[in-house]
Amino acid sequence: MNEFELPQLYRHHVFACHTQRPPDHPHGSCGAAGGGPLWERLGKAIEAGGLTDIGFTAADCLGFCGSGPLMVVYPDGAWYRPSTPEDIDEIVESHLKNGRRVDRLVMVLARS
Repeated sequence: MNEFELPQLYRHHVFACHTQRPPDHPHGSCGAAGGGPLWERLGKAIEAGGLTDIGFTAADCLGFCGSGPLMVVYPDGAWYRPSTPEDIDEIVESHLKNGRRVDRLVMVLARS
C-alpha cells in the first residue's frame, strides 16, 4: 500500500435509495415503490448475519427514480432492483456472503 491508498473498510458497501416522494410524483421514488421495508430487512439481515465487513448506507436518489427500489453494491458496481423480501435474502446470501452476483435481479442500464 502506498501513501495514497487507504485500507479497505468493507468487502462490500451497499447504497440503498431512501428517497421518498409522493406516490403521484412524475419522477417516482424508491420509497414510494416500497423500498423502506426492503432496506429494513437488508439492514437486519446484515446485522443478524454478523456481516461486519459489509457497509450499508441509506442514500438519496440514485438517479433512476422510475426503476426503483434500487440498491448498488460496491466495489462490484452491481445495481439491483429487488421487489420482495426473498429477493433481499437472496442478495445477502449469494452476493454479500458468497460473492456471487444475483443476475436475475441486476438492473442493466443500456447506453444510448
